[in-house]
Amino acid sequence: MGNVGIRPPRNGSAITVIELDTSWLSACLDLDQRCLRGLWNEEQWRRELEEPQRLCLGLIEAERLLGLACGWLVVDELHITAVAVDPDRRRCGLGRSLLDALLQRARMEGARQATLEVASDNTAAVGLYDSHGFQIAGRRPNYYRDGRDALIQWCRLMPTE
Repeated sequence: MGNVGIRPPRNGSAITVIELDTSWLSACLDLDQRCLRGLWNEEQWRRELEEPQRLCLGLIEAERLLGLACGWLVVDELHITAVAVDPDRRRCGLGRSLLDALLQRARMEGARQATLEVASDNTAAVGLYDSHGFQIAGRRPNYYRDGRDALIQWCRLMPTE
């Protein structure tokens, strides 16, 4: 798939946001292991990349996957399932660019709200979501395999112009 029309500013480098498909399966698995502690297995990633109601965007530089953002569209709601950025490229605004792109794409598809779960101790991610208007709606105790709690967050999406 091609560029979805968002080019994050990166001092002239050729970083683009693209729609991910199964040709990126191996790269998604690798990034998942490095960033998300193996959140999904190969079959789960394949479904994420194949099913039409799922949005999967990747941040690419020189054919290398630097980050990804995925979500499921259910009627008018986006459920964000994963946002990850290569550990060597964090704190450069790439996560923000990915989240912006995913929310923009969801709005284009008719989403009016978004929800997600985030580890309660992941202060960087909580801050990112807060900056996009997400608010804590609840907590899921022991949600993650390692026993960490998840914060349930919601955000109302403004329509596209």
